[in-house]
Amino acid sequence: MTTLIFDCDGVLSDTERDGHRPAFNQTFAEMSVPLDWSEEEYAHKLQIAGGKERMASELTPEFVRANGLPTDPEGQAATIAAWHARKTAIYTQMAAAGKLPPRPGVHRIIAAAQDAGWTLAVASTSAEASVRAILEAAVGPERAARFDAVLAGDVVKAKKPAPDIYLLALERLGVDPADVLVVEDSRNGLLAATAAGLRCLLTVNGYTEGEPNDEAILVVSTLGDPDGEHTRVIANRSRATPGEVVTLADLARCLE
Repeated sequence: MTTLIFDCDGVLSDTERDGHRPAFNQTFAEMSVPLDWSEEEYAHKLQIAGGKERMASELTPEFVRANGLPTDPEGQAATIAAWHARKTAIYTQMAAAGKLPPRPGVHRIIAAAQDAGWTLAVASTSAEASVRAILEAAVGPERAARFDAVLAGDVVKAKKPAPDIYLLALERLGVDPADVLVVEDSRNGLLAATAAGLRCLLTVNGYTEGEPNDEAILVVSTLGDPDGEHTRVIANRSRATPGEVVTLADLARCLE
């Protein structure tokens, strides 16, 4: 049985640009933290997997001292946890309000895969509440509930590009790696999937299109919608032959 495992951010929705960065910046403003990540700054932050980890990267000795933040590890961890909890709440509210629409082709492919009896999962290092909100916004509550697994947040210690989240997905799903295709959007995700022995399709975005992608079986601009944005093939190392859109048959051919 064919299995599709989706990353969340940048795959199900263009969340980094439209959701996470604004939510981080709103949190900083509410918490009186003198940070306001620009598009360019946030692009660099995306090289760090995990929201708490991105926030923690700002806690240099100089920044901590200048802003009266805790200097001990426990105090800093508590501060980051409080910031991140507020950021997650802001982001989840945005998703629930429909402010983060799915990327082209996501609903179409998920519906087709479920109707064909494929196994579906999400594997993300984002907070579980955020991931579930994005998934429901992308495909609706009924189809979201039919996913075989949603793995998110701190379910593994090592985040992408470590393969841990995908190794856990294989264990939970009990599937053959040869029958699994991962849909990712970034190099960190690509490296995580391939390190777990899985083939990976990339749907890149403005933050990730310039990243190396040699390990990907297929790289496209989007999965595409017949009546909306069409697919642009960037690299193809598979037997798939996408036209205006990536089809379920194309995904199956990525595993041949």
